[in-house]
Amino acid sequence: MPDCIICGTSSDGPICDVHQEDVVFEFRGDQPSQLTPGRFYRGTVDGYAEFGVFINIGNVTGLLHRSKLDRRLESLDWEVGDDVFVQVNNIRDNGDIDLGWSIRQSEREFRGVLVDSPDGDYLADEYGESDDAESEESDTDASTEESAAEPESGREPETATEEATEDEPTEAKATEAKADEQTGGNPSDEELADIAAKDEPVTEESDAAGSETDEAVGDIDRVPVGTLREHVGDVVRLEGEVVSARQTSGPTVFELRDETGVVDCAAFVEAGVRAYPDIEADDYVRLDGEVRLRRDEIQVETESLVELEADAKAEVEQRMDDALDDQASADSVEPLADDDAIEAITADITDAATTIRRAVLESRPVVVRHDATTDGYVAGAAVERAILPLVKEQHASADAVYHYFDRRPLEDGVYDMNDATKDVTRMLGDRERHDEKLPLFVFAAAGSTAASTDGLELLDIYGAPRVVLDGRPADSEVVDEIDSLVTVADRTATTVAANVAAAVNGDVRDDLTHLPAISYWDDTPEAYVELAAEAGVDDDTARQLREAIALEAFYQSYEDKRELIVDLLFEKRTGLAEQVSEQFGRKLEAELETATANLDERSVDGATVAVLDTEAYTHTYDFPPTRLLLDELARRLDVDAVVGVATDELHIRTDAALDLEAIVASLQLESPEAGVDNPGAREPKLEFLAGEREAVLDTLVDALAEQVVTASA
Repeated sequence: MPDCIICGTSSDGPICDVHQEDVVFEFRGDQPSQLTPGRFYRGTVDGYAEFGVFINIGNVTGLLHRSKLDRRLESLDWEVGDDVFVQVNNIRDNGDIDLGWSIRQSEREFRGVLVDSPDGDYLADEYGESDDAESEESDTDASTEESAAEPESGREPETATEEATEDEPTEAKATEAKADEQTGGNPSDEELADIAAKDEPVTEESDAAGSETDEAVGDIDRVPVGTLREHVGDVVRLEGEVVSARQTSGPTVFELRDETGVVDCAAFVEAGVRAYPDIEADDYVRLDGEVRLRRDEIQVETESLVELEADAKAEVEQRMDDALDDQASADSVEPLADDDAIEAITADITDAATTIRRAVLESRPVVVRHDATTDGYVAGAAVERAILPLVKEQHASADAVYHYFDRRPLEDGVYDMNDATKDVTRMLGDRERHDEKLPLFVFAAAGSTAASTDGLELLDIYGAPRVVLDGRPADSEVVDEIDSLVTVADRTATTVAANVAAAVNGDVRDDLTHLPAISYWDDTPEAYVELAAEAGVDDDTARQLREAIALEAFYQSYEDKRELIVDLLFEKRTGLAEQVSEQFGRKLEAELETATANLDERSVDGATVAVLDTEAYTHTYDFPPTRLLLDELARRLDVDAVVGVATDELHIRTDAALDLEAIVASLQLESPEAGVDNPGAREPKLEFLAGEREAVLDTLVDALAEQVVTASA
């Protein structure tokens, strides 16, 4: 019986069950069923789709879904034909292969290479002869040469550190000059590892002698991060806060922030091993290193990293806080249009804009959660338009916008425990993996109702700050769970969000002026009609954009659809808007025709209430959604109220002032066994037990008619 190549224990093949995931396999079979779930395989990129990447593993192809990536799909720099390493998670009954992400993306990061063939596993013939193996061999040779020059373990740490410091800069600069001439784009983990390996690795001795090394280079000038392009090739000193620490397959990369910007600083001990393990996010540090320019991005190769304490820490912290307060402060708010309603909340707008700006400046991720409606999508896009340029300005890394900004839609504009649990799980995972700060959550056309209380409370428990932007007053239940609240009645959330966005980033103000007009389905304030016209968006174009976004918001509502929304709103692709708007019209009219033919109009005390059985006379999984259908019925029908009733819930639309709690009380009195409840949704909605449906509906129509008649008297 063979022995495991790693631990030496007896096994059925060259690797034991315990160490299956420590090696990488080359697949020589031709059927998906011959793969072994849990193993890592070498593959090649076959192509991209909206939902992920197709990877060829030998003669079969699997899908690496975007949800399995450790970054956004858009920031993945793989090209078709690239060799990659993936984990096989599952083989479905139909032969589909579900793949998982591998943090190890070079052969040398695995502890062996085996062949997975239908006849069994065996050591790869080419093991030790691949490109990666050759690279590893050359690295080993380089390490051997360096080791020969290093002091024996018995020598004093101080002497060893001083000698290494004297030899290091010249060699590092020569290496850098050569690399800069030949490379383009973000350096890979392998490139970073090769570069760092030529510098002195961080060792326990050099780490322990950090303060002595610091004294030896005490004449290094401190420079602001924002000026590093002027110091390429120089060894400089930085002082600031560690934003995150992420471990790549090569070096450890610390994001360091000072009062002028953020920069990546690579520290290397050996491939995949955490350098300076005691340094974590939120620590204030002094870092010495050489400034390098790679593919037009600034990076610092760390030579010394020391945590600041006591007075030194207080001085840096105070300097950064003073600068941050000044930079984060939003300029005086000038509303986009002459609108008294917005003028009345300028103080709230200033507070929200300052909170958002501060989050960007202190490298806190911003997550926008918005309703999956036209108003929600346009409001979210307005905030995104303001934030992304600030993120790019603050961070040297080209993919920072994918790490520090995200936008995710919400069903029904409610942030419930399901949504909050997903967000908290994700943010805690990011903090664990990358030492990221907890994100700022910005809710647009969402989060202002009682139904969001539990979700907001969960964020509060973890200390994640919360901003709410909406076109309706917030329910009293959630007010205390919101750090910065900007709401106003009789305006859309987009109107509020666009004004906040203009205060966040005045440079994009002209990009935002047409957005409010798109978000109103009727009775658009004239000031915003005129503002859109000045931006080249007339009434018909605004309608097309409104309808196009409504249709796109319905399909795959869990996706942010960033690129499509940008095309519609900011590239003003009217041809695209017109085409999608036509689809919207056809689908809506077909559903309206069915609905109106099956309305139950009831007259009570002179009031007319139209009742639609949405369970029986709508297509559950097709456009339009119930909310939009009922909105359109209310606009078109000459009735006092519209009620959509399903199995165990009903929705109300009326222009009359509605006391929903009084209606609930009446229903609970008349049908005490029905379990009637107001869930606190954005639009009037009641829930009840399905068995009491007819009794609840009859009582509701009577109570609703009474309120309508009273309001009109």
